[in-house]
Amino acid sequence: MRGRVEKWERFRSRAKDLTELAQLAGDDPGLDADVSRELVQLAGEVEQASLEAQLSGPYDERSAMIAISAGVGGTDAADWAEMLVRMYLRWAERRGFKAELLEFTPGDEAGFRSATLSVDGDYAYGYLKTERGTHRLVRISPFDFQKRRQTSFALVDPTPEVESEAEVEIRPEDLKIDTYRSTGAGGQNVNKTETAVRITHLPTGIIVACQNERSQLQNKETALKILRARLLERQVREQEEAQAKERGEMRAADWGSQIRSYVLHPYTQVKDLRTGVEVGDAKRVLDGDIDAFIEAALSRPGQAGGEAGIPPAPVERRQP
Repeated sequence: MRGRVEKWERFRSRAKDLTELAQLAGDDPGLDADVSRELVQLAGEVEQASLEAQLSGPYDERSAMIAISAGVGGTDAADWAEMLVRMYLRWAERRGFKAELLEFTPGDEAGFRSATLSVDGDYAYGYLKTERGTHRLVRISPFDFQKRRQTSFALVDPTPEVESEAEVEIRPEDLKIDTYRSTGAGGQNVNKTETAVRITHLPTGIIVACQNERSQLQNKETALKILRARLLERQVREQEEAQAKERGEMRAADWGSQIRSYVLHPYTQVKDLRTGVEVGDAKRVLDGDIDAFIEAALSRPGQAGGEAGIPPAPVERRQP
C-alpha cells in the first residue's frame, strides 16, 4: 500500500514540476519539446497505474502460471497451442516480465498438446486472468496437403502463483507419483532414465506432469509448484461459488466458450467476443501485442477485481 501511495505522490510531484517548466519555457522551443516529451511519458505511466489500481483481487498483484492445452483440431490445434505459448512469452517480454516455459507435452506431429508457463512480475496474474477461456484460430492448414481452411481451438487457463507452501496444504498420502522416461529430443540423461514425473492429487483428480528438467527431483519440484497453483485456484473458485449461492446469483452457463477469434484466412482479424475489440493486424497480436484486449476486458464493469480475483472455470465447447 505504501508503494502505491508513493507512486501517485511521485506522479503528482512530476506533474507540478512539468507545469512550472511549461510556464518557464516561453519561446524556448528546446525546453518546450522536453516538456512535451516528459508529459507524454508521464501520461502513459499514469494510465498504466490507473489500470493497475483497478486490480483489486487478493491475488492480482502476484505472478502467474498459464496452462495452455490443445483442443479440437488435431495437429493444427497442437500447433495453435504452441503459437499461443509464443504469444504470451512475447507479451511478457514486452511488459518486462520474466517468463519461462515450465513444462510441455509435444504433439504427435507438431506443436504442444499442453504446456505451462510461469510469468513473474507485478500484477502478472491480474492482467492474465482476463485471458482465461477458449481461443479460436481460423487459417489455411499448413498440415493439409489440400490447403483447406481449418478451425482450431486451444484452452488458456491462468492461475496465481502460490507464495508459500503453507498457503495450500498438500498431504503426501494424497499424492500418487509416477515416473517415466521423457519423450523429448534426448540428451545425456533424458530418455535413458525415468526423469519425468507425473503427480495425481487423489482427492481432486488433478494431474500435473513435468519432464523438462534433467533430474527427477527438479521435475518433481516443478510439478508440485504447478499443482499448488491449481489447488489454490480451485479453493478460491469454491469460495466464490458458495458466496454466489448464498446471494442466489446465477452465472452465465456459456462462460468459457471461445473468448477470442484469430482469423488468418480469408482475411486477417483478431476479435474479442466479450468486449468487441478488433485488431486487423493479426501478426502483431500473435507477436504479443494483446494489451488492447486485456485493458478492455479489465474495464468491463465488475471484471477488474472480482470477489476473489478469479472468474468461473472455463468450459471448452466444440464448434462446427
